Amino acid sequence: MEEKNKIIIYTDESGSTKLDVRLEDETLWLTQAQLCSLYKTSKSNVSEHIKHIFEEDELQEDSVVRKFRTAAADGKMYLTTFYNLDMIIALGYRVRSIIATRFRQWATQRLKEYITKGFTTDYDRLKEVGGGSYWKE
Repeated sequence: MEEKNKIIIYTDESGSTKLDVRLEDETLWLTQAQLCSLYKTSKSNVSEHIKHIFEEDELQEDSVVRKFRTAAADGKMYLTTFYNLDMIIALGYRVRSIIATRFRQWATQRLKEYITKGFTTDYDRLKEVGGGSYWKE
């Protein structure tokens, strides 16, 4: 089953941030504008961090950046630069904002859980799939 160009909608807890997230090749992709919206920071801040991520060889540009055709308001198709999940995570550890801090806390908790237990559980997803009957440790 081919899952190309699948779009999911992300909405934060407050409902103030809503993003159409592109899923392709087993990762998700966001534009720079979406990264700004996600982490509630400026374009110049995101650009600066992306530049340093590449300069410091934390990530390789050819593996985390891709251009996709997107339709604009004028109906024309344009090539737009997208960044994958690896870049989204790397930025989350560099950006200074309340939402980025929450992301780091969440990611650190997942990592601690994985290191101590050998796995991590998404209880909300488990409840959805299991129809309310789910297991806890």
